[in-house]
Amino acid sequence: MVLQKDLDSWEDQESIDVHHASPMMQTIMDLREKYDLHMTVERYVSDKSMPDKDADFIRK
Repeated sequence: MVLQKDLDSWEDQESIDVHHASPMMQTIMDLREKYDLHMTVERYVSDKSMPDKDADFIRK
């Protein structure tokens, strides 16, 4: 059962490392352990070379 699906993003690996070193991460890890929570991680790379023909399909 999926209760909530969030999407977080960071600019670079250094930003992820800072996030992982934050005091909040220990709280999150403790809650994951307490409630046997699991997560899925997917990595995406930004592509700023989108062709103009594809831009017509994007609403900003």
